[in-house]
Amino acid sequence: MRLILALCLSLLAFPALAVQPDEVLPDPALEARARAISQLLRCPVCQGENIDDSNADISRDLRLLVRERLVAGDSDDAVIDFVVDRYGEFVLFEPRATGSNLVLWLAGPGMLLLGGIAAFAFLRRRAAQQTEALSAEEEARLKEILKE
Repeated sequence: MRLILALCLSLLAFPALAVQPDEVLPDPALEARARAISQLLRCPVCQGENIDDSNADISRDLRLLVRERLVAGDSDDAVIDFVVDRYGEFVLFEPRATGSNLVLWLAGPGMLLLGGIAAFAFLRRRAAQQTEALSAEEEARLKEILKE
């Protein structure tokens, strides 16, 4: 029974944090800031992972760069700006809503609004076409059916 339990526990996938012990800052406040910033930055190699979780060499370099800038006294925004200046906005998991990115940010809601307007116009036009007046013969038949 113990062997089965040990085997089941060994099969569980535990998240492997990529941050190495030699990267951890001695100041817990700076380390917390570094971790928070690392969660916002995408690994240029893995593309689906943040640099905090990635084992790629470039992610290690970026983690060290973030910590180096924090130790130098940069604010969180200054560190992110420094990384973006060096690697481009691709490294941000949430790109900024400025410049050409503004078109992408507004395209979704704009298309939803246009689709809603088109659907509303279609339904109004369709409803107007279906409300034709009944002929005298149809009205008489309707009255006959409703009496029963």
